[in-house]
Amino acid sequence: MAILKEFDELVVTSRPGQAAGGPLHEMRENSVRCLGPHGLHRMAYTEWGDPANPRVLICVHGLTRNGRDFDVLANALASDYRVVCPDVVGRGRSDRLFFSDDYAVPIYANDMMTLIARLGVESVHWLGTSMGGLIGMFLSSLPGSPISRLVLNDVGPAISIEALQRIGEYLGKSPDFADLAAAEAYVRVVCAPFGALTDAQWRYMTVVGTRAKADGGFEMNYDRAIAEPYQKAFLEAKEINLWPMYEGIRCPTLVLRGAHSDILSSEVAAAMTSRGPKATLVEVPGVGHAPMFLEESQVRIVQNFLLSAPG
Repeated sequence: MAILKEFDELVVTSRPGQAAGGPLHEMRENSVRCLGPHGLHRMAYTEWGDPANPRVLICVHGLTRNGRDFDVLANALASDYRVVCPDVVGRGRSDRLFFSDDYAVPIYANDMMTLIARLGVESVHWLGTSMGGLIGMFLSSLPGSPISRLVLNDVGPAISIEALQRIGEYLGKSPDFADLAAAEAYVRVVCAPFGALTDAQWRYMTVVGTRAKADGGFEMNYDRAIAEPYQKAFLEAKEINLWPMYEGIRCPTLVLRGAHSDILSSEVAAAMTSRGPKATLVEVPGVGHAPMFLEESQVRIVQNFLLSAPG
């Protein structure tokens, strides 16, 4: 597949290795058929790097985003990894589900195991942003987990209810947009915690985060129905306590925290360094929820951790 024009423009200023003449890798599109509680659905993914490389990195996005968020990071790591970036069902190019209650972490985790089976490898490294981190925590905590190295991007075993309510204020309520300019204005508001992105980066976040409508205009590229189970699971809860799950993780773990994050508090992040896998903690300045790996400094944090030792 041809890489989007916006990506070519973005990497001029954002892609690690660009100044040194680093390669622009090919991005491939594929999909895998998964079994859910109410039938089959298709999960799409993009893939970078040598398809025969046994070293695989799976990058899983946040609640309303999709796998294209990782384009810059995937391109930077494609020389070392086969990088696979799925669109969690209900997002991006993946199918929408008929029953909204099926939008839940156990179904997502089952889909990811189907994907890993498709890839034909025994173990993977995992980078998960927010929801993608929760899926990674769940799988990593299971006996015999295929995840041998884990990066949790701005998420942990305890989450502020106030932060979840903030997300609930816009989840599933995004308007339709007459054009990409209107969509970008909206993205800049709801995604402001991403930090001080450049105009090119905001444009790219908009292009990959929206889709054209059949009757004209654009909409955010996720099923608005994901808001229904979210409301049931989180907004009616008094606390989110996943510490028993986190303490079951045995693989080397890196936690990234946006310095201004309201999802992962500094207290919880600090506790994650002394409990469970005793994670390495790196705080990313100037960012809330969550770092998006569009800058070389953020990509290098992940790169250094993942390539620091075999496993």
